[in-house]
Amino acid sequence: MIFTETKLKGAFIIEPERLEDARGFFARAWCQREFAAHSLSPRVVQCNISSNKKKGTLRGMHYQAAPCEEAKLVRCTMGAIYDVIIDLRPESPTFTHHVAVVLTAANRKMLYVPDGFAHGFQTLEDDSEVFYQMSEFYVADHARGVRWNDPAFGIQWPIAEPIILERDRNYPDFIL
Repeated sequence: MIFTETKLKGAFIIEPERLEDARGFFARAWCQREFAAHSLSPRVVQCNISSNKKKGTLRGMHYQAAPCEEAKLVRCTMGAIYDVIIDLRPESPTFTHHVAVVLTAANRKMLYVPDGFAHGFQTLEDDSEVFYQMSEFYVADHARGVRWNDPAFGIQWPIAEPIILERDRNYPDFIL
């Protein structure tokens, strides 16, 4: 696996290291030892699938508050997404900064989202599917979110008028 740290400490783009031959390729998609060697949480307690019918669907920006903070490994298994994370760690030098990565079924890239980050995505194609590996169980009482277009984060989404839940559309302004 090829680990490339983003400008947000602890957040990585991970690509499969392909062993190719005439039949195709073989690649490792997850390895506890490799994650631990990069100081990433190797814990996986839950896996989730998000199926999205329409291009422009936006889900996010979600996170879980302490003590239920969660790390995520996100990959696109069908279609394509514009995947975004925001550093919400108050002590971090990149607090409120974001990173965006295009994940597709074809490029097979993954995004590792550390504890203390909000996560969301916008679909770039119809019938896009996202697969998550989670380090913690979902706890509804600790579920939180920040608004997808909050000026505090300055995210430039590729599709201006998203298909989005009212809850996600109406999170209040983030206060620094």
